[in-house]
Amino acid sequence: MTQTSPPPDREQILRAPKVLLHDHLDGGLRPATIVELAAEQGYDLLPATDPGKLGLWFREAADSGSLPRYLETFAHTCAVMQRRDALVRVAAECVEDLAADGVVYAEIRYAPEQHLEDGLTLEQVVEAVNEGFREGERRAAAAGRRIRTGALLTAMRHAARAFEIAELANRYRDRGVVGFDIAGAEAGFPPTRHLDAFEYLKRENNHFTIHAGEAFGLPSIWQALQWCGADRLGHGVRIIDDIEVAADGSGAVRLGRLAAYVRDKRVPLEMCPTSNLQTGAASSYAEHPIGLLKRLRFRVTVNTDNRLMSGTSMSREFEHLVRAFRYSLDDLQWFTVNAMKSAFIPFDERLAMINEVIKPGYAALRSEWLFPSVAENPS
Repeated sequence: MTQTSPPPDREQILRAPKVLLHDHLDGGLRPATIVELAAEQGYDLLPATDPGKLGLWFREAADSGSLPRYLETFAHTCAVMQRRDALVRVAAECVEDLAADGVVYAEIRYAPEQHLEDGLTLEQVVEAVNEGFREGERRAAAAGRRIRTGALLTAMRHAARAFEIAELANRYRDRGVVGFDIAGAEAGFPPTRHLDAFEYLKRENNHFTIHAGEAFGLPSIWQALQWCGADRLGHGVRIIDDIEVAADGSGAVRLGRLAAYVRDKRVPLEMCPTSNLQTGAASSYAEHPIGLLKRLRFRVTVNTDNRLMSGTSMSREFEHLVRAFRYSLDDLQWFTVNAMKSAFIPFDERLAMINEVIKPGYAALRSEWLFPSVAENPS
């Protein structure tokens, strides 16, 4: 019998190298930072000014099932992200927090159009966030942690600035921006409303992902792929609606044509388990579609979405999956390599991250069970 390493514990999961593709900058602020920035800027609409109580309010609002209350959470974070120094600070702290959680590569998205209320231009927003990301990388390195970050510029699907933001992403593509995204309510705002932006990005050989198949169903995914040409799907969890599982307990499945296409073409799915539970895509971690999709070998990745609102981190997401599905370090490595393969940086750099950072990191963790600690003899 071949003996293998036991399921990873919390400390091992924390040390495991991780790759994050779906994380919103305005959904990951530290509560204490929100309180301090609000005081500095004279913003007096926070529901609480104690950081602990404020963090709890964000999580409860996200869990409430009330869309207006959930959207209110972003009104508060965006309100304190309208000045250059605030954007630099929030971006730097975001990178620091991810690095402390073992993330070695992250693509962090934000909508420049949501940070213009105090007079910043779109270009000034991008440059401030990029400066913050670089500062965060420096601080992480000084603390002995390595992380590389790239920005995804998001356009709001209910607005009319997608082409402008796509042009902005293209101008900054070699200066910290790695791709483009659209976000916001799916119902009533299909991705095809912004077809000119996606066609422009394709002509420019640029990368983009689309929020699709989260709150809305298969038509959203189909349009994102077949009309718009998305490289990745933000969430994509509703692809499960095109998979039929036999009711006889045999485990047999039948994939519909869209699900088969997604799997055959290796379309990356940016799945965010905790966030999906909050939005009603699954009733528990054990019932989340990620379990079946991994078994069927879809290109699944694990992500955080909004760390503040979900009270989560990459380590916590992995912990939930380990408990729900008894995943091993091999499984966590599989998710991580999937994500790195799907990143919007050059192929040779992705390969180097996989072979020189991710695989060695997991190999070291897997070997630890061979070297049990020996208690010291009392002197």
